[in-house]
Amino acid sequence: MSNSVQMPALGESVTEGTVTRWLKEVGDEIEVDEPLLEVSTDKVDTEIPSPYAGVLEQILADEDDVVEVGGDLAVIGDGSDDSDSADADESEDSADAEADSDAEDSSDDAPADDESAADEDEDDAVDEDDDSADDSADEDSAPKSDSSGSGEATEVTMPALGESVTEGTVTRWLKEVGDEIEVDEPLLEVSTDKVDTEVPSPVAGVVQKLLAEEDDTVEVGEPLALIGSGAPTEDSSDGESGADDTADDSSDDSSDDEVADAEDQADAEPEDKADEAAETDAEGEKAAEKVDAETDVDPEPDTDSGQESTKSGPAEKSAESAPAEKSAAGAGRDISATVSAENAAYVTPLVRKLAKAKGVDLSTVSGTGVGGRIRKQDVLSAAQNAAASQAAAPVAGGAGEQREAYTHEIPEEAQKLRGTTEKASRIRQTIASRMHESLQTTAQLTQVIEVDMTRVAKLRAAHKDAFAQKHGVKLSFLPFFAKAIVEALQVHPKVNAVYDVEAKEITYFDHENLAVAVDTERGLLVPVIKDAGELSIAGLAKAVDDLAARTREKKIGPDELTGGTFTVTNIGSVGALFDTPIINTPQVGIIGTGVITKRPVVVKTADGEDSIAIRDMVYLPLTYNHQLVDGADAGRFLQTIKARLEDGNFEADLDL
Repeated sequence: MSNSVQMPALGESVTEGTVTRWLKEVGDEIEVDEPLLEVSTDKVDTEIPSPYAGVLEQILADEDDVVEVGGDLAVIGDGSDDSDSADADESEDSADAEADSDAEDSSDDAPADDESAADEDEDDAVDEDDDSADDSADEDSAPKSDSSGSGEATEVTMPALGESVTEGTVTRWLKEVGDEIEVDEPLLEVSTDKVDTEVPSPVAGVVQKLLAEEDDTVEVGEPLALIGSGAPTEDSSDGESGADDTADDSSDDSSDDEVADAEDQADAEPEDKADEAAETDAEGEKAAEKVDAETDVDPEPDTDSGQESTKSGPAEKSAESAPAEKSAAGAGRDISATVSAENAAYVTPLVRKLAKAKGVDLSTVSGTGVGGRIRKQDVLSAAQNAAASQAAAPVAGGAGEQREAYTHEIPEEAQKLRGTTEKASRIRQTIASRMHESLQTTAQLTQVIEVDMTRVAKLRAAHKDAFAQKHGVKLSFLPFFAKAIVEALQVHPKVNAVYDVEAKEITYFDHENLAVAVDTERGLLVPVIKDAGELSIAGLAKAVDDLAARTREKKIGPDELTGGTFTVTNIGSVGALFDTPIINTPQVGIIGTGVITKRPVVVKTADGEDSIAIRDMVYLPLTYNHQLVDGADAGRFLQTIKARLEDGNFEADLDL
């Protein structure tokens, strides 16, 4: 029995909707209330759940079609196997016909056994193609099994990645074909428009086959890889080729077949090695692109420049996930010749890139990793030792001494992008859209104030070691800024509010959800510290450290990226004095924290005289929505923050 799915009512006064994307294909199984398609109206974009369980038999509206409320969208049946059996019979008939045709073209005296063998091989090839085709999906909660030449294999599918998230983009495979993997061990990295995360393996075994390439977009529930207990499966095209060869050569002598098989095997070995080398090179390039995660600037202030980094970057992952035997077998390839001077067998592309950025010669570095592998810490240690040696050396540039000519080197990741065109990532598309929408829908104005941070700097220097020992996180300047900001938001509710232009209403929040901009290799993300007004400096420091680390490690949840009432962004992490931040709508304000610098300023002495002193100074630019916040409101808000920071009375908030 078949049921028709109609366009549901999508809100008051909405009479039609546009089909933006089908989440299921014809032949897919679907449960009740499982998302079937996405629909867009002039008021909302939403997913349409299936009112029935069964198999999607027919799609009646194409993507971009406009369908009125009550109009037919699709047909869902009871999932009978008639069509499947018909397809199977059709495939068998086709295979038999091909085999008969090949037999007629060959010698009439071919043995009957050879004909049977050809038919069997053709059927196997058809079955193999049928197995690999993505014609139907199993239950979302259970991995799929697939029969292969090496035994049962479990199909890993794209998991649900959050509410309203229907697809993900494969950004990097953490395992290769042939690698062993444990249950819950990371298999690949996936990016969506809300979060980047690692997908763990649901089963233990050996990676048999990768069903999606890097940068491929895969819908939730669609297959990603096959994991089994035996050797990796051969490429389906190889199986087809073998079947065709068997059918075509059915009239040849058995000795000729053995010679041909031996030649095919000899040809296949270098091709397999070439494919393996290409996969290794590709993974190396992907890992090299991730070097920004190691040298990325932090939203936290830096110690040496007056602001300290609290970045807890993603855990180092080796790009050499292949077994040791594979590394030894590939030692003679061309890639080893290009990096042999850098101990390529034990150096990941990420570490090589970091070494180049730090000016470290890897041939002089002793690795402390497994098997003598050079790790990131080894490169950083070597760079520090080199810097110390250089500082101890006599100052160069004396009379008669010549300096080496300046050399300009373009980084590898920059060189790869020059002169190319690529599709923007989903996160970049989202950022671009929201920033443009913010400028188009709000009246933005920026006001800047200068703050003397000398007392805070002295307080921090006196207690940072004890703070780190007790709380387990570094004491940076950002928690001091955050504490002063949330207290000012409580005093000035206009800045902690939202303005509905259409309803002509202002909503004042009774809580302070502080959004903190985090610079990641994927783009700017803004996780939220919920109820930040209830936290001490110690609590804020822990929250900032945790959110920044999990955001960079792609472990942040979608619900932690929403709900902010005000935003702070550390523009000083890259040395900027100030800029004009763009409001993260529907919020009405965002404040930037510039770099803290020592400079001479005029101060009052104890007797009231003017004097010049060296002070730690910072600029704080506030961008606000002039539709709700006036310039005087913004000024009073900034003056409250200034007074709190310059007073520097934060000892009790350190929780020591």
